[in-house]
Amino acid sequence: VCKAPCTRGKKKNHRHHNIITSDPYVTVCLAGATVARTRVISNSQNPIWNERFKLALAHPTSQIEFHVKDNDLFGADLIGVATVPAVKVLSGETISGWFPIIGSYGKPPKPDCAVHLEMRFIKCEEMPSYRYGMAANPTEFGIRNCYFPVRHGGSVTLYQDAHIQESMVPEIELENGTLFKHESCWEDICHAILEAHHLVYIAGWSIFSHVKLVREPTRPLPNGGNLSLGDLLKYKSEEGVRVLLLVWDDKTSHSKFFINTVVGTLFTHHQKCVIVDSQASGNNRKITAFVGGLDLCDGRYDTPEHRLFRDLDTVFQNDYHNPTFSAGTKGPRQPWHDLHCKVEGPAAYDILTNFEQRWRKATKWSEFGLKFKRVSRWHDDSLIKLERISWILSPSAKIANDDPSLWVSKEEDPENWHTQVFRSIDSGSVKGFPKNVFEAESQNLVCAKNLVIDKSIQTAYVQAIRAAQHFIYIENQYFIGSSYGWPSYKDSGAQNLIPMELALKITSKIRAKERFAVYIVIPMWPEGDPTSASVQEILCWQAQTIQMMYGVVAQELKSMGIENSHPQDYLNFYCLGNREEVPKSSGPSSSQCNHSETVSASQKFQRFMVYVHAKGMIVDDEYVILGSANINERSLAGSRDTEIAVGAYQPYYTWGERKRHPHGQIYGYRMSLWAEHMEKVDDLFKEPESLDCVKAVNNIAEENWKSYTSEAFTQLQGHLLKYPIEVDSNGKVSHLPGQETFPDVGGKILGTRTTLPRSLTT
Repeated sequence: VCKAPCTRGKKKNHRHHNIITSDPYVTVCLAGATVARTRVISNSQNPIWNERFKLALAHPTSQIEFHVKDNDLFGADLIGVATVPAVKVLSGETISGWFPIIGSYGKPPKPDCAVHLEMRFIKCEEMPSYRYGMAANPTEFGIRNCYFPVRHGGSVTLYQDAHIQESMVPEIELENGTLFKHESCWEDICHAILEAHHLVYIAGWSIFSHVKLVREPTRPLPNGGNLSLGDLLKYKSEEGVRVLLLVWDDKTSHSKFFINTVVGTLFTHHQKCVIVDSQASGNNRKITAFVGGLDLCDGRYDTPEHRLFRDLDTVFQNDYHNPTFSAGTKGPRQPWHDLHCKVEGPAAYDILTNFEQRWRKATKWSEFGLKFKRVSRWHDDSLIKLERISWILSPSAKIANDDPSLWVSKEEDPENWHTQVFRSIDSGSVKGFPKNVFEAESQNLVCAKNLVIDKSIQTAYVQAIRAAQHFIYIENQYFIGSSYGWPSYKDSGAQNLIPMELALKITSKIRAKERFAVYIVIPMWPEGDPTSASVQEILCWQAQTIQMMYGVVAQELKSMGIENSHPQDYLNFYCLGNREEVPKSSGPSSSQCNHSETVSASQKFQRFMVYVHAKGMIVDDEYVILGSANINERSLAGSRDTEIAVGAYQPYYTWGERKRHPHGQIYGYRMSLWAEHMEKVDDLFKEPESLDCVKAVNNIAEENWKSYTSEAFTQLQGHLLKYPIEVDSNGKVSHLPGQETFPDVGGKILGTRTTLPRSLTT
């Protein structure tokens, strides 16, 4: 509530009446970061918001600021600021009362101008999940305060890379002597599309109609399995299957490829999912969904071998992709590492709901295009109505959350999964979000000015990090955030909490004198030319993020007086790379280049990075998050790139249930990834929080970096490389001696600030 008159005394025209008024809203700010924003109340001098926010805070600040603003056509004017001292909030008591609004001249804009606030601070140490772990909370499972609840009775299949064969990775033993089964992602997707009877829905950043999903089959392919993706989808649509595509990047002109067919395409954002109907019990059908980091387009097909030069004219024929090099330059293909998953059970229907909400929003705008362009017509009713097909299982309207009829596993089954869907998305991209602020709050959505936002992916990451007890393993394409804590450029706008939360988790364990380790795998550089302005600025933001984290950890070690310890005993960054001899029996591949005389240094030295496109996190070998979201502001804000992710765990294979390190599917997945990256399965890897494990991993990564940068060809042990930075005991980050730029391709490792808009690079 604001007490009148909260006005700047300016004149606005509202509904043709010239009156002195304001359109106020409030933002909540800590350490320069905006953490909440109310809706705008038009034409009011005594606004009443009555809005409630549940905010995760990890900000070094002496006060909380409430900025009262007057919305305008070209931005907003600041009316004034109300402040609440952090010391007062930290008491944990409920604070309620009127707080004066102070204008830019140190006085209230008008007499008695104030805002009524009520707040209570809860330390994360008081949250049950902080004490018990994410999956072992005895009173509440899953991530709280999300649009989609945790679903029981599910099944999750975890994939590494687009394709894998059992022989490529060592055996991983799970509990009771069973072995982790490596499934092949694109092969499974191809079979799922071929076996669909009613629907194939695909959402992606990019879809390449000429890509082949199966190139090295591990099992017989049904009819149509050897078709390109575009022909496969047309083949299914001709069978009467409803095929719908939501695509953002139109670089392959799929609008022309699918013209005059019954395949509908709409161009939209960054989520990556494939949804099909599949065989259920008896003669029934169910919904199955694939979600993760893999787009069905060129350059994505790869295996744990991450070949550079081999099979360019066979497996990778017409699929050479390396945007680091300009056209006509000889160089290796860019290997691609990614994470993906298959979801079955009730959570698959939440993924379907997301697609339907997006489709209905996108078709609304596509109707305008039909007036000006000859394209196939599609409408909301293109979506299959499951409730009208009795043999397709669908959620009951009478059961609010978990419909047992959709379960694919029993709760007493040790292999049962609990699964939850998260998103970064706003009302501009979906149809069905409530317009009323109080209805939005009841659905765990956030209202911000004129948008309704679902930012549950960031919520999930924060809660999972806070619940971690032993270690965290992250693979992500980007790592930028918590700019309010950076040494410089604090106002860059990368306000997501993930990096600071990780640093604070480590410091909490240092204070508790407990071991904890964080392993983070990122690309050597963002995709593209590492000397370009955009890549250099992203690297600059990344360096600021890493410096901030090591600084926080180093300060805690000093404060606790812990000697003979180093920040890298707790926190480490890695990248992936490969060296491979160019086959002597074959000349330069026709698919590799246009027979140019220009030979890249990467070709000469037979090495290149493995591009990490993954977006996943494993906590304590009991909880996993996989999806399309990067760790940057674009993916986590909720109002920018649209993203989808899945959080999952097996209740039987948790620390709380087993009373020891769980060895379920998530453990097997992490060990399999490490086997891919380090070409071995070591007993030390079974306890990743231990200092011995940290040192063993770092030793492999450091030796691999030496081998990678050596001019003489040297085979690597796997692909894991030390990220090329040096960290001293004070947490100061610098480039390695004599290695300021990336080998072969140039570009400063710590990046450079440019004049590009920060919203593009954060």
